[in-house]
Amino acid sequence: MVDRNNGHELWGDPRADVNETHVQDAPFAIIMSPLYFISIVWVSRTVTKKLSIVIPCFNEAKTLAQCVSRVLALADDTLDLEIIIVDDASSDQSLHIAQGLGERHPEIVICNHAINQGKGAALRTGFQKATGDYVAVQDADLEYDPMDLKRLIQPIRDGRADVVFGSRFLFTGCHRVLYFWHSMGNRFLTFLSNMFTDLNLTDMETCYKVFRREIIQKIDIEENRFGFEPEIVAKVADMRLRVYEMGISYHGRTYDEGKKIGWKDGFRALYCILHYNSHKAPMPLQFLIYLFIGGVSALFNLAVFLLLMSMGSGVTLSAPVAFAAAAVMNYQLCLMILFRHKARWSGPVELLLYTVLVVGVGLIDLLSTTVFIDYGIGAAKAKLMATLLGLILNFLGRRLLIFSEKSRGSWLPQEDDQGLP
Repeated sequence: MVDRNNGHELWGDPRADVNETHVQDAPFAIIMSPLYFISIVWVSRTVTKKLSIVIPCFNEAKTLAQCVSRVLALADDTLDLEIIIVDDASSDQSLHIAQGLGERHPEIVICNHAINQGKGAALRTGFQKATGDYVAVQDADLEYDPMDLKRLIQPIRDGRADVVFGSRFLFTGCHRVLYFWHSMGNRFLTFLSNMFTDLNLTDMETCYKVFRREIIQKIDIEENRFGFEPEIVAKVADMRLRVYEMGISYHGRTYDEGKKIGWKDGFRALYCILHYNSHKAPMPLQFLIYLFIGGVSALFNLAVFLLLMSMGSGVTLSAPVAFAAAAVMNYQLCLMILFRHKARWSGPVELLLYTVLVVGVGLIDLLSTTVFIDYGIGAAKAKLMATLLGLILNFLGRRLLIFSEKSRGSWLPQEDDQGLP
């Protein structure tokens, strides 16, 4: 018989020489006394994990110390901290303040860039330095409450999630009300991102993103500025990870108070959503994007043709030169927005196949136009039908032959028993 409150046997001598065996990951130990009585002693099992918090910092001297103080308050018996401050070539006293904090707190690691590169670059540096079990992003201002991070890491600790995003739009408590058009732009970008990733996030642009360390350190971050947000969401979706989202508090600041994101970053986010998602989007969605690329290329073809004609060049020179220039633009736009360079072939082979495709579709366009006219179809209608056929063949050739990639596949299954409380 065992007293589970104090671990002592109710007979025999518990203080005699004993053999004690701890069962791995079990909240008890088995104790055998020389009299061969067996005791099961219930022991406390506290698992301490480490959270690495990366703080990108650029000219945040007014708020950095207070922000770090709030982050330090997260530590407890079950959670150790590693705070990585990455100063991105601040022109104020941010780096000096960070260094002072690092001298007083051994858990703080200081990194700095000699040249300002942007938030994405600062995060890339910080993620490489992280050694914790989990990695989180914390802005150096006071817009986000670090205490929310304790709730955000819980689904990962429980083994239910690989990545957790904090949503400013799911929070039901008190929050500052600012910038209607910013909010609408955020919702639009989130909606567009969800269309491509097949996620149903409510706040793609949120700062609070928490990852298992091995996950974030596998991801190659390319964006140097605020394009990091749509890029990381796209790459998480590519990996088909278990993604969770939770409401967080938010206290926005004004531009006079130091807010840095602007309308240019919104357009960059739009580009990043297309660039990092389109290459694995469903084919109908890819075709819609290719219609845009084809339309831009056609207008460029027309502009170059008219320009050469106005300069005195004949049709025999202007038409093929304009066609070739449009083909080059089409190729570049495909790589920028829709497909991936060297997705299937090496660079020279890819370019060769692209050239063969363009020439082949050009010949088909000429042949089909002639055939349609021979069948009594008007010239304008014949050319339109041939152009539509060429558009479809161009897209299919690019999608299935030149830039073909595997689809994203299925999402990882949900598993509830891998984590530790």
